[in-house]
Amino acid sequence: MEAQFYKEEHEIFRRAFRNFVNKEIKPYAEKWEDEKKIPRELWLKMGEQGYLCPWLDEKYGGSGAGFEYSVIIHEELSRSEVAGVGGIGVHSDIIVPYIYHHGTEAQKEAYLPKCATGEIITSVAMTEPEAGSDLAGIRATAVRDGNDYIVNGQKVFITNGISCNLSVTAVKTDTKADPPHKGISILLIEDGTPGFSKGRLLEKTGGHSQDTGELFFEDCRVPQKNLLGNEGEGFQYLMYNLQQERLIVAVDSQATAEYILEKTIEYCKTRNVFGRPVTKFQHNTFKIVEMATEIEIGRAFLNSLIEDFIEGKDIALKVSMAKWWISEMVNRIAYHCTQLHGAYGYMKEYFVARASGDVRYSTIAAGTTEIMKVIIGRMMGL
Repeated sequence: MEAQFYKEEHEIFRRAFRNFVNKEIKPYAEKWEDEKKIPRELWLKMGEQGYLCPWLDEKYGGSGAGFEYSVIIHEELSRSEVAGVGGIGVHSDIIVPYIYHHGTEAQKEAYLPKCATGEIITSVAMTEPEAGSDLAGIRATAVRDGNDYIVNGQKVFITNGISCNLSVTAVKTDTKADPPHKGISILLIEDGTPGFSKGRLLEKTGGHSQDTGELFFEDCRVPQKNLLGNEGEGFQYLMYNLQQERLIVAVDSQATAEYILEKTIEYCKTRNVFGRPVTKFQHNTFKIVEMATEIEIGRAFLNSLIEDFIEGKDIALKVSMAKWWISEMVNRIAYHCTQLHGAYGYMKEYFVARASGDVRYSTIAAGTTEIMKVIIGRMMGL
């Protein structure tokens, strides 16, 4: 389904960015997966070309571009075959918006320009060992002490956790708040702040080039000027930004599903089994047709959702539907496409083999499939 919101200038931008991806990212897929990181230089190159936070106002170093450009960047990064670049999208379209929407002018001037150049890499530290989808259950605390907060606690499964210069960190400033979520605030904590340390680079089943880490705060002294927005309103900010985060996960999942199937069809047309191409067996043809249909359904739903988002409509219900369904769909696509590759589908030099592990996160990130269904059920009055 062709998106109605794309114009000629968007397609020109897509071609330029795809060329950048093909030159600067895709050739290094296996190398970066083995090294379990993407180089800092890539962030700076993307910043130099205006590919980081393109939606930012020009006064903060952005281009003031529409959300369509962010979608294009996510879609093309999903074709890069490098899972680690997902952290770049998380930085640009999930984390930096917290500062832009809720920060003071001083905070915006201090951080946003360097977020756009790649000099600052951000993380958002919500998840804890005993608090994932239940954000109200976080235990990290921030206690006022003069003009500072003293922060203690631990965060885990943090995207860009090892490479970040700045962490947008959820803390409890009121441990007795009733209900508990009203005690949550957000602090901007810089790398190098005494008491802030980074733990392990976590070993995952996929997405190896994407650094995911642990963060620790031990009597970490953070100036009160680093409070994002108002004290006690952090949960509200998290819920506001989660809508866009879920939309981004859906975009990434959809684009990845499309690319996995594209690569699989290429393989199956040229791979001969019993003297004929894999696609010439009826079962395989049916399987490919079924996947193509699911992908087309996902694309139609997603494009309508993006259009609603651009127009400023409330997408809370539909984005929860899209996030769970499309993220589950890409996992089905990865499974069946791996099967169509046979033994080669188990060799990590093949993108499709790596993709099965890479996409597994999508049903978990930004709220699990089960949490999405709970949210949808509540919104339906069930």
